[in-house]
Amino acid sequence: MKAQARLLDKLCQSLPEGRLEWIGLRSERRGAVQVVGSAWAVEDQGLEGDHRMTKTPGSARQVTLISREFIESICRYTGHSSIDPALLRRNLVISGMNINLLRHQRLQVGEAVLETTALCHPCSRMNEALGPGGAAAMFGYGGLCARIIQNGRMTVGDKVVRLA
Repeated sequence: MKAQARLLDKLCQSLPEGRLEWIGLRSERRGAVQVVGSAWAVEDQGLEGDHRMTKTPGSARQVTLISREFIESICRYTGHSSIDPALLRRNLVISGMNINLLRHQRLQVGEAVLETTALCHPCSRMNEALGPGGAAAMFGYGGLCARIIQNGRMTVGDKVVRLA
């Protein structure tokens, strides 16, 4: 286990910067996703305007992330030529980084700092959004959950940097 942790740490050290591609907020559970150009991250709570802010402070699922590259893989598995990120119900879409390496890491996104926590598994609603087999297509490609550890503004186009 320690050898695997050392290998992951070594791989993360060579991870390139990523880019914030998209931001989505939901004012209520199962509510419509509002696409925004920037969002304010509130330490230990979530993104202003997102329903997760009203949940238990300290939650490990204050923000959800998925990569543009994962969305492209999901497209291949479902036969879609493209997928609107709002259908996947994640908060942030990033690109240019292997998101599988980022679990349990700290990321600076714009001014905010996030700590990734757990895998964000797809729910059965993905079959409604993407068609039969949608949830299965997302398995392993659902992204990550994170908590906010430093307040700050995130804006589409911001760099995403793994912090050592």
